[in-house]
Amino acid sequence: MKNTTNNSICAVGAGLSRDHAVRPQSNRGISPLLQFSTVLLCLLAFAIQSHANDKRPNILLMMVDDLGFADFGCYGSEIQTPNIDRLASNGLRLTQFYNTAKCHSSRLALLSGQYSRYAGESDFRNAVTIAQVLGKAGYNTSMTGKWHLDKQPTDYGFEQYWGHLSGATDFFAGDDTFRKNGEVWDDFDKDEDFYTTDANVDYAIEFLDNSLKEDKPFFHYIAFNAPHYPLHAPKETIEKYMGRYDAGWEVLRKERLVKQKLLGLFPSDLELAPMPDHVPAWDSLTKKQKKFESFRMAIYAAMVDKVDENIGRMIDYLKEKGEYENTLIMLVSDNGACPFERSFSIDIPPWEAGSYYLYDASWATVGNTPFKHYKQTQHEGGISSPFIAHWPEKIKEPGSLNAELSHLIDVMATCIEVADTKYPKKKGLNPLQGKSLLPVFEGKNRKGHNELWFSFGNCRAMRDGDWKLVSFYQHQWELYNIAKDRLEQNDLASKMPKRVEAMKARWYEYARGTDMKGDKLVGPVKDKESPNAQGSWHAPEKVADWKMPNFND
Repeated sequence: MKNTTNNSICAVGAGLSRDHAVRPQSNRGISPLLQFSTVLLCLLAFAIQSHANDKRPNILLMMVDDLGFADFGCYGSEIQTPNIDRLASNGLRLTQFYNTAKCHSSRLALLSGQYSRYAGESDFRNAVTIAQVLGKAGYNTSMTGKWHLDKQPTDYGFEQYWGHLSGATDFFAGDDTFRKNGEVWDDFDKDEDFYTTDANVDYAIEFLDNSLKEDKPFFHYIAFNAPHYPLHAPKETIEKYMGRYDAGWEVLRKERLVKQKLLGLFPSDLELAPMPDHVPAWDSLTKKQKKFESFRMAIYAAMVDKVDENIGRMIDYLKEKGEYENTLIMLVSDNGACPFERSFSIDIPPWEAGSYYLYDASWATVGNTPFKHYKQTQHEGGISSPFIAHWPEKIKEPGSLNAELSHLIDVMATCIEVADTKYPKKKGLNPLQGKSLLPVFEGKNRKGHNELWFSFGNCRAMRDGDWKLVSFYQHQWELYNIAKDRLEQNDLASKMPKRVEAMKARWYEYARGTDMKGDKLVGPVKDKESPNAQGSWHAPEKVADWKMPNFND
């Protein structure tokens, strides 16, 4: 942007100031008030010029909810995600990127750059958010979607916000926690086709329109509630996947691993672990059960499909505004696939408000292919997240995979470096625990993590290089060499007691630095072998009175 007039004003002002300094007894007919006004105009012009020349990149951060490691096409899925896949093919995918295994703790880690137990668990008491740091550095900050933390986003540095404060919502009817810029929002009835995933991007576009008028870079965070339960999707999108899952979970899981190998995510000689004992064989199901299971997986697939569709809308918008090339896009999941069976009101079609479908651990096993366990657990299926970064001309090797040991806590540090600013230092604020991923994007080596610490509920884990110590719901510690056994099938704890003791000591050392002091969750693990199952993972009786909804109604 050229400001020739302003530059001329500044030049005159500068000349007058120099003249006044040389000959203080003479103002050459210029009044002090005029001189003062000219200097002010000069400063204003410089401010405008500086503002207009702020070419720092925009940052679009997106998080999906309860999506498994293998649920995007570019991570092995059969679900149609062409827009996400294009981001990956022109960007970077991480293969050892970790979350916290749970919704709210992952959001806190993402936004604070600290493990959630350090940051304050839900209220950021020891932390600041990315929005607070980047806002002070001259970025416009906005958010749409699920919050699931203390207070509201507008209390934590987000200048604009639309979404729900709850951990889950009806995708068609919403709930009473929806807010827009700090005020109650309940205009659901004004849009007959209201669908939360669509609305997240509708308001993202509105907020970015507002931001771009100011010639400032933006930081926008979209927290999609999809594909978290209740499983809701438009009828026509569900129809795309009807019949696709009739072959059952064993077949789909094998198909995904084949694709993952072709994509280079896993070595060609990796053997798929057997299906967990708690998952029934597909052929053991009745015809009605198979129909029900195939149907609810089709709903889930449709939800992921709709996320992709809306990410495509965001991409188109950025291209239309000429901002696509100068925007870093990052996409992650908050935890692995969800195994809990809590379905009810399945007599209502999933394209209508009030229905409440879930799938259970059977399809969640497919979602996390080829990993072990699910959301809440600290095994690989619970904490392994797809991570896609897209930044035209900045990603050194577009389409590449990278095995850098990384975590949600790294996102804050990355944003700070990209925005060319600094993390604040003040009393009561913990230091960053994350490390910037920018060197990884640029194809350089970074001083990364030797250790990562994990804790949610009474599940816990510790990574030390290639070694992982993990406890399933406070059952006895298990030890795995992740470099050789990412699927966690060969427990080495009994063979390497000294390593177990050393890593266990480190886990407790981290725990002592958190707000968990005195908490029963830091108590010793049980001297009992893990059952590798939870009662909440299946409820086969749910299908008893179910009837396939009529697509023609």
